[in-house]
Amino acid sequence: MANATLTDIAAELTAVAAKLRNNTVKVKSGSLGVGSGVIWQTDGLIITNAHVATSNKATVELSNGRVFEAVRTQFDPQQDLAALKIAATDLTAATIGNSEVLRVGELVLAVGNPFSDSGAVTTGIIYANNQRAVLADLQLYPGNSGGPLADCLGRVVGINTMIANGLAVAVPSSTVDRFLRGNSRPQLGVTLQPVLLSRRSLGLLVLSILPGSLAETAGLQIGDVLVGVSGRLFTSPNDLAKYLHQSNANKSLPLQIVRGGQQFVVYVAVQSEKTPVEAT
Repeated sequence: MANATLTDIAAELTAVAAKLRNNTVKVKSGSLGVGSGVIWQTDGLIITNAHVATSNKATVELSNGRVFEAVRTQFDPQQDLAALKIAATDLTAATIGNSEVLRVGELVLAVGNPFSDSGAVTTGIIYANNQRAVLADLQLYPGNSGGPLADCLGRVVGINTMIANGLAVAVPSSTVDRFLRGNSRPQLGVTLQPVLLSRRSLGLLVLSILPGSLAETAGLQIGDVLVGVSGRLFTSPNDLAKYLHQSNANKSLPLQIVRGGQQFVVYVAVQSEKTPVEAT
């Protein structure tokens, strides 16, 4: 009886993984290799990481091999999210779950395209969950970025973004929902990629800078690594967005950066949320 139960569970997980693989796409943008994305809506909306969709246009390959040219419609590098749109209306969209009800110890699955392997699946459990990030004890590799983190029923609860201290870090589905609703927030105008600096801190590598943005005005350069704000080191990919959101309008924000092995501070003149600078 126990063996029959385990067989049933295995069959159900295999079915869940197959559905998630159909909901996961390959994304190629710029010259940074292949990442992943999630079919969020049947009308061609794809969600991925900002550090995967580094330019206004991208190529999206579905699990069945169909290839589309995509246009980036929304972009928030501080939360590492981007929305792409492809000309398709017959897609199978992922089932979106509520990241806020995840419990520590829950079984989760990650799907992505590491090392150009289409639809690779890994499993693990929820290690911690908060409004800024979902942490899971499972393995991710380069190419998993932008792919889905899903619960055991196949509901997408996060977008995988990086590995920190051996744990998978995902942007919560609740954050994606707010991103798609277009909540206004100050924007630096940079494309960022999380990089692990130590067991307790991470940095945000500057990949590109929008002309005329707050970042350009402050003197940020491509290759800089953002490490903290006002003496508070980053521990989550969403920390920068949080500090910008909490900052006083029209006041300078001291941003700690590393450039050429030296750490110093640049001051960013944060604008009111009524007139945000959006990276495009």
